[in-house]
Amino acid sequence: MFREDPSKAQAYTLLAQLGKKVLRPGGKELTLRLIDRLAIQAGDDVVEFAPGLGFTAQLIIKKAPQSYLGIDHDKNTVLKLQRKFSGNNIAFTLANVSNTGLEQGCKNKIVSEAMLTMHADHRKAEIIRESYRILQKGGLYAIHELSLKDVDTEQKADIQRNLSLISRVNTRPLTELEWKQLLMKEGFTIKEVLTGHMRLLEPQRIVADEGLLGALKILVRLLSNKAARKRVVAIRQAFQQYREQMQAIVIIAEKM
Repeated sequence: MFREDPSKAQAYTLLAQLGKKVLRPGGKELTLRLIDRLAIQAGDDVVEFAPGLGFTAQLIIKKAPQSYLGIDHDKNTVLKLQRKFSGNNIAFTLANVSNTGLEQGCKNKIVSEAMLTMHADHRKAEIIRESYRILQKGGLYAIHELSLKDVDTEQKADIQRNLSLISRVNTRPLTELEWKQLLMKEGFTIKEVLTGHMRLLEPQRIVADEGLLGALKILVRLLSNKAARKRVVAIRQAFQQYREQMQAIVIIAEKM
């Protein structure tokens, strides 16, 4: 079941191996609101950055856009998604999201969830810049990320440092203002902002996201592996420690 040592694996990888399919800060609820706000239609050309396990890809493809392209840097992820989804104008490709190789202005909607948070600010800017380049005028860029609230500079640094240590990945959430400024600096206009609770590992959220059966499967796997259980408890404790300073955020930005 565990391809990587649970004590050393990145939090995303560990949770996915346990059976967690929805790995977004605001859960299934905020992702559904994002999809609703994008209003995907038959004539849309949609690209998704880092589609991961394919949860959001499935929602997008159900809307029957003119085309869907998922871009991921992990070869195994791309291969799995290619096997999982098929159809006309549905594709997954291996590429760097800061340098996709796509033509300028070739897409009109971009979705990116739980990805920018895991990059340093200068890398965030590079990815946003690439998003702006490949979007048509009037195109929409929707992000779903982890955000901070009511923090000063010292608290922000402390949270970023501790989350990075516990998750085994470079976790760099920003405040709502900082997220908006980052997008506007690269030319985007903010169209709408949605926020929600960051309750990724709370029992009620797990059931809401995964269903009762899915939640029970995760529980059984946790109970059967001490190292995984210890690690998940530690991650959950970190989330609870900062629950008043963290939130999930969705921003819909437009290329004017």
